[in-house]
Amino acid sequence: MNHTSLNDSDLTLLLRKGDHLAFAAIYERYKFILHAHALNKLRDRTEANDIIQEVFIYLWDKREAIEFKGQLAGYLYTAVRNAVINRIAHIGVKNKYIDSIKACKDNFKVETDHRIREKQLIQFIEDEIAQLPQKMREVFELSRKQHLTHKEIADKLELSEQTVSKQISNALKILKVKLGPLFNVMLFMI
Repeated sequence: MNHTSLNDSDLTLLLRKGDHLAFAAIYERYKFILHAHALNKLRDRTEANDIIQEVFIYLWDKREAIEFKGQLAGYLYTAVRNAVINRIAHIGVKNKYIDSIKACKDNFKVETDHRIREKQLIQFIEDEIAQLPQKMREVFELSRKQHLTHKEIADKLELSEQTVSKQISNALKILKVKLGPLFNVMLFMI
């Protein structure tokens, strides 16, 4: 029996019985037209090939249970169309997921890098403040970190307000030289 000369109805009956030659004849009859249909929608040969293979594997695996309502060609076109729609949806979901992962990673990296640099900058400024003479450092820290007024610092350390003012002024001059362009950043950070 020459399977290629059989009509779709006869091939379908033989396919249901597990006839490999009937399956091969169906495959040869429809593979190119179905591939062109999938390629037209996907614009990707590899994806189109994968879809055609999936449809024919499904056809073989489910040959006994498939109910062909109408023509075999209509069933195959519908199967390819549905597979294409599923693939496009899957690609869209996959791309959205990848984009969201990239955005999170980029945001996390930027935020992490920013925090690391900020901590390094603060540590650098703190190290420079720590190198000030003890009394000058104490006056400066009470002014900048505890936000005490000159009068409050003078009362607390038993100094004159003029001495407090001079110590803060000298500390700022020293730090301006040591920190260079970072001096203005320090003024905002502490």
